[in-house]
Amino acid sequence: MKNIDPYFSIPSMIAPAPWELTGNGYVFLFKNSREFLTKNTFMSPYQQVNLKAGIGAVMLVDYQESPVGPYRELLYIPGIFKFSGHYVFSISKIYVSSMDSQWNGVENWGIPKEVADFDIEKTNEKEEHWKVSRDDKPFFSINLSKIGLKFPVGTSLFPLRIGQQKRESILITEPSAKGKGQLVKASKWYADPHYFPSCDDSTLLMSLAIQDFTMGFPVARRLPIK
Repeated sequence: MKNIDPYFSIPSMIAPAPWELTGNGYVFLFKNSREFLTKNTFMSPYQQVNLKAGIGAVMLVDYQESPVGPYRELLYIPGIFKFSGHYVFSISKIYVSSMDSQWNGVENWGIPKEVADFDIEKTNEKEEHWKVSRDDKPFFSINLSKIGLKFPVGTSLFPLRIGQQKRESILITEPSAKGKGQLVKASKWYADPHYFPSCDDSTLLMSLAIQDFTMGFPVARRLPIK
C-alpha cells in the first residue's frame, strides 16, 4: 500500500483476521444526493463510478476489546455500491485512535484507516460528548443523548457487507454483530470539511446507539476488480 498518511507507521502488534470485538457505539443513517457525495465525502475514483444509492452512515465506536486492544473509531459510509457483482457499503473516510488498529485494518480488510486523537466526556449514563482531533486541532465533535427503552439489534435482521479496494483486488467482508439498541438525539454537529464530511439533521434518517455489542470481523474474500 502506498503510504500517503504521515500518521501511518509500522504496528507493534500484527493481528490477522478473524477478529472478535466488544464495545459501544452510535450509527447515524443519512440520505444524500450523488452531487453532494461526489464533491464532499472523500470517495476514491473506484467508489465514485460504482455508487448506486446515497443511503449511507456515520458511525462512532468505542471498542472495549479487540485483538489489538481498546480503540475508538469515527467513519463515513457514503452509500451503497456495486463492486464485482456485489452490493455493499464502502467506507470513504475513517479515523481510529490506535496505530495498531490502523495498520491491521488496512492489511486485513482494505479499510483506509487514519489515526486521530479521541476524547469522550460522559455527563451521565445517557449523555456524552465526542471530540476527534489531529495535532490538537478538533475536526469533529457532537453531543449525544440516549432516549427511550433498549431493544435487541443485530446483523441477523440487518445484514452488513463491506467492500474496499486493496491494491488490485476488491475485499468483501461480512461482519456479524449483536447488541442492545436505543434511540439517540444528536446535537451540535461539527465537522471540518477538510478532514471529514459535513453532517447535520437535514438529511438524517435515523440515529441509534448500540450498546454492549459483540462483533465478528471475518477474513475478507478477495475478488478481481470488474
